[in-house]
Amino acid sequence: MGEPGMGGTGMGGTGGGGPGVGAAGVAPRVGVLGLGSMGLGMALSLLRAGFEVVGFDPVPAAAERFASGGGRLAASPAEAALGASVVVAVVVNAAQTEQVLFGEAGCAAAMPLGSVFIASATMAPQQARALAARVEVAGRLYLDAPMSGGAVRAADGDLTMLASGSPAAFAAAEGALAAMTGTLYRLGDAPGVGAAFKMVNQLLAGIHVAAAGEAMAFAARQGLDLARVYEVITRSAGSSWMFANRVPHLLAGDTTPHSAVDILVKDMGIVVDMARDLRFPVPVAGSALQMFLMSSAAGLGRLDDSTVAHLYARIAGLSLPGMDEDPPAPGE
Repeated sequence: MGEPGMGGTGMGGTGGGGPGVGAAGVAPRVGVLGLGSMGLGMALSLLRAGFEVVGFDPVPAAAERFASGGGRLAASPAEAALGASVVVAVVVNAAQTEQVLFGEAGCAAAMPLGSVFIASATMAPQQARALAARVEVAGRLYLDAPMSGGAVRAADGDLTMLASGSPAAFAAAEGALAAMTGTLYRLGDAPGVGAAFKMVNQLLAGIHVAAAGEAMAFAARQGLDLARVYEVITRSAGSSWMFANRVPHLLAGDTTPHSAVDILVKDMGIVVDMARDLRFPVPVAGSALQMFLMSSAAGLGRLDDSTVAHLYARIAGLSLPGMDEDPPAPGE
């Protein structure tokens, strides 16, 4: 997903760490579950670093893209995990993580004892802790490692990972993490801490995407040159990483889902649910969630999250680049 990286004290990596070799002089095997834009880049980064990589994705087109890049395909999560020292799950949420672990042909029972499962999906901390407990009681290791950086950085092996887990899990995953990341943050010994950090990031990411859409529609309502607005704001105090990253999609009329509206519906929903459980007010995050929900209800859910600006434009009777390609709202 196209979120910004986190700052602070961490453990850096270069994305070029080699895998070492196994006892028989064979490169370690890594299973990658989920070969979408993020998972594909991560899998190819592992290949470049010298790992044997076996990938699984239920979508044939995604699987074929990995195969065309030199990867080996598996027919199930269990098959991808056979003989793997590391299994990386690059799926959407906790439910999909649970499915690839414990569902039909899940990988948990197929993973060798002592191997490590790296969970990169965005989820609530309590979900990460529950999944980790089930994996660890079965004699495997679990690393809670949500990521930030987007598809381009995934392809470059330059992701930021916000990871927590036991020292043994970090040690088992070390080579694979080095291949996939530019910056690795070791945030604690307990799964769930990485997930909590990621949700702080997602709170900000969602607010900034919604704010960028609102600002650009506000500029359009005033008849301003939008390209000039982008130039000026990215050099001014009101800019953000999300503004700088998403507004070019808007200016180009590019609604390709580099990160879809419905992803932020999910992530901001997790933020609001967590805040309710903590009895903590998040009014700005709640407003951003409503904008993404309205955008999804208006038929934009599968489009790039920058199209939240299209919703503002529809309300105000404006036209923005790419709006003529928007699908109709459900029921229209």
